Amino acid sequence: MDIFETFLNGRVFLETLPLILSGLSTTLLLGVSSIVAGFLLGLALALVRLYAATPWRLLAIGYIDLFRAIPILVLLIVIYYALPFAGLRLAAFTSAMTAISMVAAAYSAEIFRAGIEAVPSGQFEAARALGLPPWLVMSKVVLPQALRIVVPPMTSNAINVLKDTALASVVAMPDLLKQATQAQALAANPTPLMAAAGIYILILLPLVRLVGHMEKSWAIGRR
Repeated sequence: MDIFETFLNGRVFLETLPLILSGLSTTLLLGVSSIVAGFLLGLALALVRLYAATPWRLLAIGYIDLFRAIPILVLLIVIYYALPFAGLRLAAFTSAMTAISMVAAAYSAEIFRAGIEAVPSGQFEAARALGLPPWLVMSKVVLPQALRIVVPPMTSNAINVLKDTALASVVAMPDLLKQATQAQALAANPTPLMAAAGIYILILLPLVRLVGHMEKSWAIGRR
């Protein structure tokens, strides 16, 4: 049996494709949900860290530092396997989304903080001089400029979130990696795993190139 028959077997690929595609849909749903939740929570954390009263700022800083230090796999295991002993049992999808989103939010918060602090102070002063209330200053003046700054690093963060969805297989969630592993076992052939790897590359490689293009465009725009 040659390398193509072993790792790129067309018959095995076609037979296991429906199972792999079912895992892909779950992976995409988990990835998009975690990205959105992490984005919103990260923005809230950044605003609390920058503008809230000291006790709340310290809590936000503690959250950001803690969840940037915790590996997602460890957090996922704690949420899925340990919380039931405390009387809280979450489904595999909910557990995976919670763990990934909590960590993504910590990184998103730092990205948002850097973006907001990069907005020139004169923008704040001009908005206040016009008599705009703080919430309007932030939503109409500061955040639109900060969002343009954070798009490239936030896209990189989204790529990491999509890659981290593969960890959901440890809680038996039928994501792309889990279904490919199951298909490999059923077919006694590693072709499904190679197919899953190819799908990850097809999805993520364009996003990686997009980040590079945005960073280049942003650098040109600042000149």
